[in-house]
Amino acid sequence: MEFYRGKKVFITGGSSGIGKSAAKMLAAWGADVAIAARGQQRLDETLAELEALGEGTCHAVSLDVSDREAVADAADEVLDALGGLDVLINNAGIAHPGYVDEISDDVFDAMMDVNYFGVVNVTRAFLPHFEAQGHGHICNVSSTLGFMGCFGYTAYAASKYAITGFSECLRQELVTKNIGVSVVYPPDTDTPQFHAENEIKPAETKMLSESAGLLQPDDVAATMLAGIAKNRANITPGLNNKFIRWVNQHFPWLVRWVMHNDLKKFARKQIAA
Repeated sequence: MEFYRGKKVFITGGSSGIGKSAAKMLAAWGADVAIAARGQQRLDETLAELEALGEGTCHAVSLDVSDREAVADAADEVLDALGGLDVLINNAGIAHPGYVDEISDDVFDAMMDVNYFGVVNVTRAFLPHFEAQGHGHICNVSSTLGFMGCFGYTAYAASKYAITGFSECLRQELVTKNIGVSVVYPPDTDTPQFHAENEIKPAETKMLSESAGLLQPDDVAATMLAGIAKNRANITPGLNNKFIRWVNQHFPWLVRWVMHNDLKKFARKQIAA
């Protein structure tokens, strides 16, 4: 995509899944790309792949987005390495499904610290740069569970809803400053995070997700990057996911009825078994 040629882009959670797919596309399209993640080995491996794909500048920084001071230092490092920034993609996130009365307090805290406050920390660290240069784009990766709930995801969905609310308000604050704000709502995607979730999902959660389908990270990344280029406020990858979002917006009672009915049927089968 010509839009990204020469653009400077920073992606958190850029060493795997959707973030890595987006980084590789951007590098191949001629963008200067910086990625951040917590695991140094994956960062190094991904950085080598990016450098082999494009001729632009590539950079990697080990970062815990929940650490506000570390984020501030990383922002300075990224701006120096890339010589500025045009697009920020807040993609870092974690998930831990489970029954609400069994999930620990630490998990609830971690969901908010990484998924929500991580977005806030990184966004606020780069805002002065965007405002000073008079343009930029911020893309925050939420989830299908950022606009609807699902059994077993009380901690995770709350953090993703928070991203949606933060982004809606942020967009209004920046509308006169030539800084775009997008929110992405990916459904289940074939990433290492998804497979880790499957190891601990309640049976009811697995049942509900079986019919939802599974997207590939390249498809989600391509849709996300196209949406950013078009300055779309809301980006919803996948036809099935788009349909679910439309139905949930216009007929939320119907979505609740279907999900509640499925859960009741599942419970009856469990009792019978």
